[in-house]
Amino acid sequence: MKKVYPDATAALAGLLKDDMTIMAGGFGLCGIPETLIDAIKLSGVKGLTVISNNAGVDGIGLGILLETRQIRKMISSYVGENKTFAQQYLGGELELEFNPQGTLAERIRAGGAGIPAFFTKTGVGTLIAEGKEVREFDGEQYVMERGLFADLAIVHAWKGDTEGNLIYRKTARNFNPMMATAAEATVAEVEHLVEPKDVDPDHVHTPGIFVQRIIHVPHAKKHIEQRTTRPRAA
Repeated sequence: MKKVYPDATAALAGLLKDDMTIMAGGFGLCGIPETLIDAIKLSGVKGLTVISNNAGVDGIGLGILLETRQIRKMISSYVGENKTFAQQYLGGELELEFNPQGTLAERIRAGGAGIPAFFTKTGVGTLIAEGKEVREFDGEQYVMERGLFADLAIVHAWKGDTEGNLIYRKTARNFNPMMATAAEATVAEVEHLVEPKDVDPDHVHTPGIFVQRIIHVPHAKKHIEQRTTRPRAA
């Protein structure tokens, strides 16, 4: 089966619909599937539930889908860099399901592994636990969290082959690998696209069996979320 598509619009054709759930990889602005996000914006789909560690920043990444009001709900851990997000949430225009970061990661991993729910100590006795089952194990209280599984996962990889075997580079190996396993369909954008013989099997983070479609993005943008500098020494 041919997995490589000419562009993001073609790769997402037939997969997008209103009111769907999308997982979007990345951490801050590192490893975000920006080209695929741009194509989602152009498609005009709306009412989206988006699972992502954060919501990009204003004008970049998922921030552009907030600006066009295509996102109805975010399932996230950290959203502090996005003024549009804050305005819509505080104004009652955007639904938010907050998660401790480790809990979010495990909910996604569990969804990909076919685990419907698990118990964790994180969040017991806080707002996070409200409305959820709390159970005692060995004298300690644990809250039940549900696994997450999406209609579509979009991920960004540093290198991949035409069969969909993916390698993520450094910090971009964040939520991307687990999200690639936790959706009905996974579409990957890849900076360096090579033939299968040019990928060392021992270096693969996401096996190609999880990836249905691929696009090549050889000149991916490298955004800096918060630039911190100091004067150069004389």
